[in-house]
Amino acid sequence: MTEVVGHFLVFTVVTIGFLLAPLLLGRLVRPRLPSVEKDAAYECGEPSIGSSYIQFDLRFYVVALLFIIFDVEVVFFFPWASIFGNAVQLTDPMLAGPDRILLSEQLMSLPPGSLTLEQSISPATALTLGWTGLIDVLIFFAVLLVGFAYVWKRGDLEWVRTLSQQSRLAPSRATGSSGVRERPSAQVVS
Repeated sequence: MTEVVGHFLVFTVVTIGFLLAPLLLGRLVRPRLPSVEKDAAYECGEPSIGSSYIQFDLRFYVVALLFIIFDVEVVFFFPWASIFGNAVQLTDPMLAGPDRILLSEQLMSLPPGSLTLEQSISPATALTLGWTGLIDVLIFFAVLLVGFAYVWKRGDLEWVRTLSQQSRLAPSRATGSSGVRERPSAQVVS
């Protein structure tokens, strides 16, 4: 137990050293030439001018969140591709015995040498597994496409909205409370 704690403490000290060494080295080496412009607050490519209580367009955040959501969901394709590739390789009836055993162990996450040829995955079982994996990923992709279509239909992917869309979203000034367009009053010319 003390050996584990000792390793943990050494790891913690080395990690803190790796974090602090570049900061201290940079502080010693870099030149110190302060100026008003260098000390000014600067964030997100915009100089700070005016009040900090301004309204940002929410489309910045919506697009960023959509990118993160779809980017993370695409990451789920990589483990699927690895497993699906092994299952498709196992469908080959001409696959050599040692290769079939190795791929079966990898697919079932077993240690090497724990399966025999009789216990390995047969081509028919691998074909069923491959079709199941393909259907699963098609359902997953369909859900992604439905979400993408919804976001697209809402107009969240359009950076600059058209004037016709803005006029549909904003209430018209020309309509009265009844929703009927009012006629301009006649002007008397004297």
